[in-house]
Amino acid sequence: MPSILVIDDKDSMRTMLSQTLQEEGFQVDAVEGGQKGLELARLKSYDLALTDLKMPEMNGLQVLSTLKEIDNDMAVVIMTAYGTVETAVEAMRNGAYDFITKPFDPDHLTVVIQRALENRRLLAENSLLREELAQNLGFSEIIGQNEKMIEVSKLIQKVAGSDTSVLLQGESGTGKELFARAIHNLSPRRDKPYVALNCAAIPSELLENELFGSEKGAYTSSVSRKMGKFEIADSGTIFLDEIGDLEVSLQAKLLRVLQQKNFERLGGTKTVAVNVRVIAATNMDLNEMIKKKLFREDLYYRLSVFPITIPPLRDRPDDIKPLSEYFIDKYIKDMKKPMKTLSREATNLLEKYHWPGNVRELENTIERSIILAEGKKITPDHLAIRIRSTNEIRLREGAGLKEIGGHAQRQAERAAIIRILKQVRGNKRKCSEVLKIDYTTLFDKIKKYDIDTAQI
Repeated sequence: MPSILVIDDKDSMRTMLSQTLQEEGFQVDAVEGGQKGLELARLKSYDLALTDLKMPEMNGLQVLSTLKEIDNDMAVVIMTAYGTVETAVEAMRNGAYDFITKPFDPDHLTVVIQRALENRRLLAENSLLREELAQNLGFSEIIGQNEKMIEVSKLIQKVAGSDTSVLLQGESGTGKELFARAIHNLSPRRDKPYVALNCAAIPSELLENELFGSEKGAYTSSVSRKMGKFEIADSGTIFLDEIGDLEVSLQAKLLRVLQQKNFERLGGTKTVAVNVRVIAATNMDLNEMIKKKLFREDLYYRLSVFPITIPPLRDRPDDIKPLSEYFIDKYIKDMKKPMKTLSREATNLLEKYHWPGNVRELENTIERSIILAEGKKITPDHLAIRIRSTNEIRLREGAGLKEIGGHAQRQAERAAIIRILKQVRGNKRKCSEVLKIDYTTLFDKIKKYDIDTAQI
């Protein structure tokens, strides 16, 4: 259960935050001031701190600075009023993960916190990767020792020291963001901001605002200036995931940033100069999209100065066993379980499976097996993965009704999503409305079921 430290001088705010976060399953300690919060942080380890910016005895910037001295891995989210947004952005440059503007929707707060905790986990994994890369030993077992991955490792080390734009290409689940973070952490910009944005996870009508920011009054609910991700990433690195989902109109503005290193905020006339390194990633065939006039050719050449292709897990089967052993070690520690090992049959099954979800699917499979396995051995029964035969993907032998029902549901959901996407000509927003699910859920299912939207 993740632990959160809440620091706010108002009783009502502390009570509301404590109740909201506890209902979401977090362990929460709430204190009324910075000094008390720091005292607790010295006595107890927290995954995340949520602190107000303006407090009487010690402000949020001072709290942030000291919290980072106590535990540099702790994620910190700043709460701020509209008038202090600029200061909150400065806090992000000093190590805060994000800021949230009062008054805020509790659901929005929960999303920010979950993202911060996930970011903290990725940073921990990335630090291991950086150690291996820095020693020129290729990738650690987290990534694998396959020849193709060693070559990727060498490419990353070569390009990291420059400001060259990098395009990471590969299937979903191959770890493209992990590689982007590695490039940043090995670069001269390592101590500057690293900002990631998934272009497919944000509705197109909001994406320009996220990328480039907006001036007060730019649209109906715009009550203050908003800094975009490019401005926040100034002097650092911006990672644009799923770049193939970027609308053509925004592609032109992105091209300008790459060429001229400046832009205007939405609703503004002032030119904002930035010095940002761009790393982009995609699981789509951008050359095919260029032929269909869905992606600008000039932008492609700007982004792909140094293309790197991440091989899928099925193309490096010799990495499956060491990766599995790494994840076993990780999750038995996380869950405080006794030591477990893979049986020979389980290892054979893992190496024969086709892994459409790549390393992400392997990690999920191992995590589930740690929960299911009661003895010292992980057997095929604990893996619950499907093996691809020549004509079909079938459930493992011995599957129960619950597993069979789950498989049938997944197949039906996948077929329904593909059918509706075809009806609405690939418009994900319309598809989510027809299916009566939110956009984020649809996006997650498209990833989960490995649906190639470029072919629809």
